[in-house]
Amino acid sequence: MIWEYFVYFAIASILLWIIGAVSSWKRRAGVAYASTLAGILVFFVYIVVMWIALERPPLRTMGETRLWYSLFLPVAGIIVYSRWHYRWILSFSTLMATVFVCINLFKPEIHTKTLMPALQSPWFAPHVIVYMIAYALLGAATLVAVYHLFFAKQPSTQDDRIAEESLVNSGFAFLTLGMLMGALWAKEAWGHYWSWDPKETWAAVTWLAYLVYIHLTRYDNKHIKLAHWILVINFCLLQMCWWGINYLPSAQMSSVHTYSMQ
Repeated sequence: MIWEYFVYFAIASILLWIIGAVSSWKRRAGVAYASTLAGILVFFVYIVVMWIALERPPLRTMGETRLWYSLFLPVAGIIVYSRWHYRWILSFSTLMATVFVCINLFKPEIHTKTLMPALQSPWFAPHVIVYMIAYALLGAATLVAVYHLFFAKQPSTQDDRIAEESLVNSGFAFLTLGMLMGALWAKEAWGHYWSWDPKETWAAVTWLAYLVYIHLTRYDNKHIKLAHWILVINFCLLQMCWWGINYLPSAQMSSVHTYSMQ
């Protein structure tokens, strides 16, 4: 089964991302770009091969969505590195991607070709992929906030705030698009756009939480540290929306989204 070969692609990708991260610290931008992009390509090739082998989008289980998140994290990292030249961002994005890769390595899941009828909608793949892009961008923004909260020796500059806010705005746009796609999918699959399913409720909570950050940074530039903390809290809410909801009794009993755990 294709999953048995994941470890080889994962190790190759992580090593390339590490080389890219180290090169960025040494100001070897060319090597940083080449190595990071090569790692992204290797990881993407595995996802494509898995897609072909399963004869369906590899997006059904939590492990499969973690694959996409592990892919988009270094993508977000290289975008931030190329735009704002943060030498540390590739190290942080590599670390986060490695954590999610290791979760998949140490907690392998059964990947079958079977898709329940609700997942056979044309909205399935774009809805989940758009959400993973949003999660990766918002994760990168959280890394910027965490860096300035705990590691930076100097206060964040105007450029730093622009970088963080740009990532959040972009992530929020994808988050909104993902919710709209999900509503259209729900209408097609279950006959209604929104039913306050536990997953949908937490998605709304997460969306509103990031809207709080956007409004704060737009109209109040004085409470910078508070804005950083809001991003950290929002990222925790995002994790709850993504996978934490599956462990709630209410979701296990009534949510139509628990198929991601199967």
